[in-house]
Amino acid sequence: MKLTTKLLAATALISAGAVSTAANAVELEVTHWWTSGGEAAAVAELAKAFDASGDTWVDGAIAGGGDVARPIMVSRILGGDPMGAFQFNHGRQAEELIEAGVLQDLTSVAEAGNWREIIRPISLLDACTVDGKVYCAPVNIHSWQWMWLSNKAFADAGVPVPTNWDEFVAAAPALEAAGKIPLAMGQQSWQSSGAFGVMAVAIAGQDAYLAVNRDKDEAVAAGPEYAKVFEAAANARAMAANSNVQDWNQATNLVITGAAGGQIMGDWAQGEFAVAGQTAGVDYTCLPGLGVNKILDTGGDAFYFPVNSDPEITAAQLRLAALLVSPEVQVAFNLKKGSLPIRADVDLNAANDCMKQGLAILDSGAILPSGTQLLSPDTATQINDLMVEFWNDPAITAGDAQARYAAIIAAAD
Repeated sequence: MKLTTKLLAATALISAGAVSTAANAVELEVTHWWTSGGEAAAVAELAKAFDASGDTWVDGAIAGGGDVARPIMVSRILGGDPMGAFQFNHGRQAEELIEAGVLQDLTSVAEAGNWREIIRPISLLDACTVDGKVYCAPVNIHSWQWMWLSNKAFADAGVPVPTNWDEFVAAAPALEAAGKIPLAMGQQSWQSSGAFGVMAVAIAGQDAYLAVNRDKDEAVAAGPEYAKVFEAAANARAMAANSNVQDWNQATNLVITGAAGGQIMGDWAQGEFAVAGQTAGVDYTCLPGLGVNKILDTGGDAFYFPVNSDPEITAAQLRLAALLVSPEVQVAFNLKKGSLPIRADVDLNAANDCMKQGLAILDSGAILPSGTQLLSPDTATQINDLMVEFWNDPAITAGDAQARYAAIIAAAD
């Protein structure tokens, strides 16, 4: 990979990022993009645990999601104003920063905590590892492979709550007749791209998904399995035509209030249902794999730590890395976030019905690597741009979109 001049120069610019307040107590600025109600409740658990340990979490939330936050974080690091820690999705997003030598080596923490023995699936830790060194601390397993349904919306429409994607599509006219939006969808590109990925796994199947995303097989991307996915995406586009919201959590709120029948969104949506006081299986229904193909992709969030010349800051960074993987923090954080813990040796008796379904799928081994682990940021951006254009322009046919998608896959690195 070629590094820009700016990246190569960054190693000389790493500086503060935190303020030392005492020999063993440090204020550490932590940047992330968790700003919705459910996300804020979850990140508060991390801050509470870090503060209780004797250090201080200085919250640096950036609104707008990862596409907005990541360039800001990178700019600060390269500009010599790094934070103490920052959230990325574990995968390929930090490749250039790692190669530039501006991120902290966490190998000693990982070895002391036996991360290789306790973290599951091991692909999460592998995604943090470059040339045998660990550069990030995974905090959860997030899967895109979910659909969330409003029990109230279907009751109002007089039709049963669907059990799979085909039943959902068939129920759309009844929902519209009852004044409901069949499918809630925000306008950010990552939302339409993520929903497309869910449909790809459910409809094209695991082998086709891996052929395209892992092996970069243009023929499969242009073939009949993915033609069915693009036809489903065209149906979804029509069902979401009146979903006039921007952010993902606004779309989730349409489901919570019964204004929309369903939403394709990752398991982080559960945090919003929890904040609204709704109960899985009573107020809302979850369909892993769209009720068609119950496989979870295993992406998620991880924290990275910029290199710092102050040994007290470095020590605090290592303390936070260890804390994030600890059993107590894993339980408290993931119950609020709606995600699954990265370790199997924790007590999740308090998990709701949907989380228990996810845990059962995880235990069965029906898992896939996530797109962030398989696709470079450049390729992911191209797909995002295509999907938001397709989603917002009905004049783009499924066939035209598929041809452009196949070309992106053919050129993917």
